[in-house]
Amino acid sequence: MLVLLPPSETKSDGGRGLPLDLGELSLPKLTATRELLVRTLVDLAADVDASSLALGLSSGQADEIARNAALWTSPTRSALERYTGVLFDALDARSFTRAQKSKAATRLAIGSALFGVVRADDPIPAYRLSGGSKLPGMGTLAALWKPELTAALEAETDGELVVDLRSGSYQQLGPVPGAVVATVLTEQPDGTRKVVSHFNKHHKGLLARALVVSRAEPSDVKGVARVAAKAGLTVEIASAHELVILT
Repeated sequence: MLVLLPPSETKSDGGRGLPLDLGELSLPKLTATRELLVRTLVDLAADVDASSLALGLSSGQADEIARNAALWTSPTRSALERYTGVLFDALDARSFTRAQKSKAATRLAIGSALFGVVRADDPIPAYRLSGGSKLPGMGTLAALWKPELTAALEAETDGELVVDLRSGSYQQLGPVPGAVVATVLTEQPDGTRKVVSHFNKHHKGLLARALVVSRAEPSDVKGVARVAAKAGLTVEIASAHELVILT
């Protein structure tokens, strides 16, 4: 089973790892596109105005451009430590036991506009690039990634269950046919249901954690639902490929 997480805009600084080596990352078939994007971001960082426009940054986010300028030289840390925010707080990887950390390395991967997808323990630097960004001289990132990312993920999983918790813009970078997706809905006082961003991220983090710490090996949406329910989540099976989590 592979659980695909969305990335976060917020990322931790620093790290103790050696500078970025694309050859050390999982899914090596993506190396050429990764190198193209890293080089493009480094070159773009020389023009603060152009970087701000392409990345959708405000005048107070110059540090994000500095991160991109140092992509080849800044220290790395594991992807699971690099990404921060609501989902990763709920995942709480720091509390994993040694055995759970080992399982996380095999079960978790994280979508990335810059790297396509990285495994939990892949060493990456801090960076800024969103799934909806459009870099000068390029089309959309979805058009760039889709032809090869889907094929790379299918080869990586080789028929095993994929639980795709990525947000829409990151699913579009490399859709995984047949993956189980999770929809998080919050019930309103009048009985209607809607997506609330904070709860969506939080409960996806809880589901990802449950799938890491569980000894079960789900093979379909029913198996994922059982793991989620055992972890205390309220779930409904919407279809053969969709699980609904209620908050």
